[in-house]
Amino acid sequence: MLVLNRYKSIVVEAEPYLLELVRYLHLNPVRAKVVPSLRALDRYPWTGHSALLGTVPRAWQDTQTILAQFGPTPRRARKAYHTFVAAGLPQGRRPDLQGGGLLRSQGGWAAVTALRRGREAYLGDERVLGGTAFVDQLRRALETAEAPRPGRIPLEVLVARVCREVGIAPAALQGGGRRRDVQVARAGIAYLWVAVGGHPARPLAPLLGTQPAAVLKAVQRGARTAARWQAVLGEDR
Repeated sequence: MLVLNRYKSIVVEAEPYLLELVRYLHLNPVRAKVVPSLRALDRYPWTGHSALLGTVPRAWQDTQTILAQFGPTPRRARKAYHTFVAAGLPQGRRPDLQGGGLLRSQGGWAAVTALRRGREAYLGDERVLGGTAFVDQLRRALETAEAPRPGRIPLEVLVARVCREVGIAPAALQGGGRRRDVQVARAGIAYLWVAVGGHPARPLAPLLGTQPAAVLKAVQRGARTAARWQAVLGEDR
């Protein structure tokens, strides 16, 4: 889940950190002595706390996601939420709610500093609030999202990779007719270039030695074996 505030946004592991973070953020005005008490915070218009309680309604704020964690009806949920927030008043500042899964699992910033030279450094990231496994999972997902895409790879390189995967020469696309291996290569190229890369199908037809309508059918065939073509797309060669 992405949590936003005025100054920055962080990705939060829903369990067990989300509710703790909501409480911690909403109590900031009390800790900073902007408001004198929890009762004053209940009607303070500049945090989401008052919207969750319904004292300062905001139609644009999603309150249901949080309230659903506290009770089946708005009244019961708000009462339980208020009790939960009140219990956090004595906690003071919480460095463990400031991001970076490795901070909790490896003993804080001192331990992270000792790991900066190794592969574990990325796990201490203030933009992420969650356990080490969650931070690592997020990093892997981002790496996948940042993998080479057809729009960044020249078409001729993409064609060469797919043809190599299938075991044919690129020239076979022009004269291969309905040969199965040629059809497979056309499907892979069409899927990656059109469906994944977002390019138009028609200009691809002459290169594949087929008609524009056939390119769209090739895209559909390629989608059935998408994992194979995504692997080809990610080749570092």
